Amino acid sequence: MNMAARYGRPVVTFIDTPGAWCAPEAEERGISEAIAQNQWLMSQLTVPIVSIITGEGASGGAIALGLGNRVLMLEHSYYSVIAPESCASILYRDPSKASESAEALQITAQDAHRLGIIEEVLPEPLGGAHRNFGAMCMTLEESLDRHLNELCHLDGEQLKEQRYQRFRKLGDFDAGVA
Repeated sequence: MNMAARYGRPVVTFIDTPGAWCAPEAEERGISEAIAQNQWLMSQLTVPIVSIITGEGASGGAIALGLGNRVLMLEHSYYSVIAPESCASILYRDPSKASESAEALQITAQDAHRLGIIEEVLPEPLGGAHRNFGAMCMTLEESLDRHLNELCHLDGEQLKEQRYQRFRKLGDFDAGVA
């Protein structure tokens, strides 16, 4: 990311993670600090950042790479502060209730778009993105071109401020996301 900033190139992140490992060993190895340092770095970059959730976008693993000027999701992906199985384990003490947790968390791409958490839902080929990589790549290329072309007109300070304002509005469902 530092090289991208040095050479004026955008950063594109692809997110597909069930989340950061939530165990004492992970904390001992500094996982929380690594996530925080990554977020701080991304918040300071003066180049456009587009984050794309391609599958699972859960917890700290997704948060670490999701600090974009634009966040996009594939149609059948999900984005949440916690994986549904983990949520079910905490709330119901029963990981088999993951589908109930997922519904309550409103984690689908359509939910995230409706709530103003993401800017665009990318349609997938029939059967999912893995069924037709070529078609999915063309959809992704068109969307990335459009978003990066919009963002390239902003200078570095405007990009940083736009990212800051975008994330300040998350959770403020009356204001939406700019």
